[in-house]
Amino acid sequence: MQSIRAFVRALLKRRVNPIIQALEKRVRILTPSDRLIAGVLAIMMVFSVGALLASISLALTEEVPAYGGSYTEGLIGSPRFINPVLAISDTDRDLTTLVYSGLMRSNPDGSLTPDLAESYSISNDKRTYTFVIKSSARFHDNKPVTADDVVYTIRSTENPNIKSPRRADWEGVSVSALDERTVSFTLKSPYAPFLENMTLGILPKHVWQEVSPEEFPFSTRNTDPIGSGPYRVANVKRNSSGIPIEYTLTAVTSGTRIPYIKNFIFKIYTNAETLKDALSQNKVQGAHSIDTTGSLSSFALHEAVFGRIFGVFFNQSQNKIFADASVRRALDRAVDKESIISRVLRGHGAVIDGPVPPRTAGTEIATTTSEVAIEAARQILTDGGWKPGDDGVLVKTITVGKKKESVRLAFSLSTSNVTELKQAAEMVADDWRRLGAEVDLKFFDQNDLNLSVIRPRTYDALLFGLVIGRDLDLFAFWHSSQRNDPGLNIALYANSATDKKLETLRTTDDFLSRIDKAQEIATDIRNETAAIFLYTPYFVYRTPADLSGIHLGTISTPSDRFLSADRWYLKTERVWPIFNTKKVEEYTK
Repeated sequence: MQSIRAFVRALLKRRVNPIIQALEKRVRILTPSDRLIAGVLAIMMVFSVGALLASISLALTEEVPAYGGSYTEGLIGSPRFINPVLAISDTDRDLTTLVYSGLMRSNPDGSLTPDLAESYSISNDKRTYTFVIKSSARFHDNKPVTADDVVYTIRSTENPNIKSPRRADWEGVSVSALDERTVSFTLKSPYAPFLENMTLGILPKHVWQEVSPEEFPFSTRNTDPIGSGPYRVANVKRNSSGIPIEYTLTAVTSGTRIPYIKNFIFKIYTNAETLKDALSQNKVQGAHSIDTTGSLSSFALHEAVFGRIFGVFFNQSQNKIFADASVRRALDRAVDKESIISRVLRGHGAVIDGPVPPRTAGTEIATTTSEVAIEAARQILTDGGWKPGDDGVLVKTITVGKKKESVRLAFSLSTSNVTELKQAAEMVADDWRRLGAEVDLKFFDQNDLNLSVIRPRTYDALLFGLVIGRDLDLFAFWHSSQRNDPGLNIALYANSATDKKLETLRTTDDFLSRIDKAQEIATDIRNETAAIFLYTPYFVYRTPADLSGIHLGTISTPSDRFLSADRWYLKTERVWPIFNTKKVEEYTK
């Protein structure tokens, strides 16, 4: 080794030293001004060569996402159940989506791809689904994900003592472990959207099996979770009462889909105002569903169609005036839906005229501009036999048995005391009063609305929102069998022909055929004015400008914004094409 070094030194001395000596000799004979010019030229040459090399590198390399960085987001409300079986609040679902994974995974475009599953098969009769779990699937404590974990999760969801909000998804489904990595599901009858159920996060049986069903909701495991998702809980900050106020999630780098962002930090706030203040003070970098005016205009804005429809649903059993088709049509015609969009939603929404949100699951279901025509609406009522009474409220004489009686166009409109819905209800009621109706507004706490009004069906008219999933399954909302609690047919709609279409929709596998059938159902409901469809809100998400790769698609619940979170990135690097498998553009589609 020493002889090699000696040889190199001798070679450099023999070859390089004469060149240096010659340059020094030439520099010495230059005048001071010539030396200055030569120095400037030398510096310019160095910079030119550097710029040329940089340009060549830029032209011949490609920018790709790189691992690293931290993103801090604000959430409203402390999580109680970071648990796929129990998650009920938006904060619960946000954290659950990142910490847990299911056999299948939803994509922003509405498609499903295997996640923990290596493969799956469906029997010819479409009643049995068999999944093989990846041998590499691991929980965050490095224990393997097995078929027993899947069975335990489903049976926990089905257990009535645990009271899972997902329990209805598994009624009539039997599950069994065929071996350590194979699990089978058998349905009583074919159900096309069943694969969507497979996105349910899987619980580690070895962590939860000692917890009784009665203790399940109160376990500390609900706020210190162990899952198998792209992120694991690295740190939890709690206040003096032990309530979590900040979560730090760290990317799991041993999975098949390694995230680019190293850390997600979630700071918990009690209400929208404190979260907005935190945004404006740069204490957090992002948040959703926050008023976008004023100081928040500097953040990047992402909007997506929310898979929710809001409308007014009539209870003909509670108030017989709604059995009159002319009343329903006139009330629909009289509502200024565009004003609700501009004044209540600040432009972040779309007018709808049917039970399916626009662009749900890749569809392009057109919205219509609301035609506000009080006079035209009055004419509909006049043609239907309604006339102004002494107090200005419209009245109509009807025959009940052999007797005639006078009925007034008077009813109550119930809704939640949430600001958005209160404002929308007030605007709708004002339009109807101009028409000649007497409207009594009733506002309820959300829990009270569900328990005391919706479930027992004790409302005349109800302004409410329905969540429409990517699978376009409208059965629970419009099938006649769902008119009573726990069904969700709050319009109490009944049509035997539509019932058959709803049943067919549930067993239709082909995606385009499902869209066509959903359109037929929407037309039936719209033609009968079974409800007044008002709007679908946009999901509004504010993030820092340097956070890239976000693709929202259609949002059913706010947590859907994280469906592609493993593709988000804060940092980039340049690589030669031969070493690049995916370009930056592919992460933003």
